[in-house]
Amino acid sequence: MRPALGLLLPLFIAVVWELAVRLGFSNGRLVPPPSMIYQTLVELTVSGELARHVGITLWRVGVGFSLGVLFGTLFGAICGYWPLSRRLLDPTVQALRAIPSIAWVPIFILWLGIFETSKVALIAVGVFFPIYLGVMGAIQSVDRKIVEVGRAFRLSGPAMIRRILLPAVLPAYVVSLRSGLGLGWMFVVAAEFMGASQGLGYLLTDGQQLGKPAQILAAIIVFALLGKITDWLIQLAFAPLLRWEDSFSAHANGA
Repeated sequence: MRPALGLLLPLFIAVVWELAVRLGFSNGRLVPPPSMIYQTLVELTVSGELARHVGITLWRVGVGFSLGVLFGTLFGAICGYWPLSRRLLDPTVQALRAIPSIAWVPIFILWLGIFETSKVALIAVGVFFPIYLGVMGAIQSVDRKIVEVGRAFRLSGPAMIRRILLPAVLPAYVVSLRSGLGLGWMFVVAAEFMGASQGLGYLLTDGQQLGKPAQILAAIIVFALLGKITDWLIQLAFAPLLRWEDSFSAHANGA
């Protein structure tokens, strides 16, 4: 029942939108009604275009997200655990984080060309920073008393990480994964503006150039659905590891 509640607002907006066009309050030229968007999605699906564009976009996001998570987790853990590493690396990383995403596009094209490598690299950069900040901040915020308990039990370094730090860091890590994934979907649009001939970002630019607002909105809706599904998959994958949480949201969800 609860997932269905989340569909009420989009369905209400769609119905109002459709009625506004059919009753003549809008001509539907620049803002086509849901029925026209649905027809466009059906046409793209039947022709096989939608599956091809979705597939290449998913591949780009998947590879870029994986690389961003790998390096973001590694550098975040190093800077969070060792103060010297944080003093050496964090100022540079924070300076790079302040660079607008679009500013990376020219240099990546120059270094890596206009093909897949530059697109994946741009997505990985977008994912890296929230993962890095989330991991580093979570490690730094671990309660010192818990660490002292581990030392009192004479836990080794690996045991301390496995039994103390990982459970304490995991909730914040999941949040950073979800934030990184959201940025990955944002960055893939910028990446697919880099001379792409395939992908949902290409559908957006193609719809703009050919004056097809229904195609633009159809691509936006597919982006939204894919983003929501992948975010849900992360939550589902980590849910068994977070059952120990005794938080307000856990009690509210169980009520």
